[in-house]
Amino acid sequence: MAFKSILAILALSAVLQSVEGAITRRIACPDGNIASNAACCPLFAIRDDIQENLFDGGECGEEVHESLRLTFHDAIGIGSRGGGGADGSIITFETQELTYHANNGLDEIIDRQKPFIAKHNITAGDFIQFAGAVGVSNCPGAPRLDFFLGRPTAAAAAPDLTVPEPFDTVDNILARFADAGGFSPEEVVALLASHTIVASDHVDPTLEGVPFDSTPSTFDTQFFVETQLRGTLFPGTGGNQGEVESPLAGEMRLQSDSELARDSRTACEWQSFVNNQAKLQSAFKAAMRKMTILGHNISQLTDCSELIPTPKALTKIATFPAGLTNADVEQACASTPFPSLSTDPGPVTSVAPV
Repeated sequence: MAFKSILAILALSAVLQSVEGAITRRIACPDGNIASNAACCPLFAIRDDIQENLFDGGECGEEVHESLRLTFHDAIGIGSRGGGGADGSIITFETQELTYHANNGLDEIIDRQKPFIAKHNITAGDFIQFAGAVGVSNCPGAPRLDFFLGRPTAAAAAPDLTVPEPFDTVDNILARFADAGGFSPEEVVALLASHTIVASDHVDPTLEGVPFDSTPSTFDTQFFVETQLRGTLFPGTGGNQGEVESPLAGEMRLQSDSELARDSRTACEWQSFVNNQAKLQSAFKAAMRKMTILGHNISQLTDCSELIPTPKALTKIATFPAGLTNADVEQACASTPFPSLSTDPGPVTSVAPV
């Protein structure tokens, strides 16, 4: 017993020394903030600046939606055909990459971000992913994303056709993600949780800021409910490439989302997110961590995740929009029934643009 006690004391001492070492390694930044690594210190000023002047005081609005979209379009540019991944090439080589059809409309958010990059002397690759993580933190229900610092300036533009398009087949989408970073079908579905706070500006050229679900300012599972409801109308004009009918006025449904929600390889995973906020947060955080460091060795980056604010919690559960019920679900998962949900009261829902 005495020998076991000595071992326990030694183990506790080692733990305390480890904790004490972690505490003493935290340093005071020149601006008075405290960080675990001096390399992270400049990010405090960048975070405060973009929260106030890019994200309108910390809102989950259009600039957040577009900044999140930009994280993906930059990072996915990698694979067997070349590309450096999350390296900022979409800004550094914007004259080339913005000619790619998939990047249509990203010039606006790039123009908004470039002055911050110049002001704070940060690489485009780091800024794109940092702004995306900070922006997502403004959306209630979102996970607190990781951020790693240290991406060098991009050396070359990513090749065209590395960004999946909404009119691509499920086969092509899954193959592109697998080629880019070995993403599984489950990870692809998790990444598409981003569509809960993203809107379309260019699929229908007559509309801007068209949400993909009825709650575009909250990171919730409503997107995974509404993509499985029977489509009945278009928010604007019909016949646009990459768009199919949605269940709600003012809501857009991408062809790729519709098909992934109904494909045998992804339908059950898609449905599994309905009313499972904890899984949604965990899976999206893990998939985003993998995506945002594509092209880099994580051991050569600095973990500055502590700079990312903690999003507000979300307590509202998923529901069927007013006027719709389980009878409107196009059941695609063969092994599991669709979850039982209540229907919102009131007249049939119409979704406002963001």
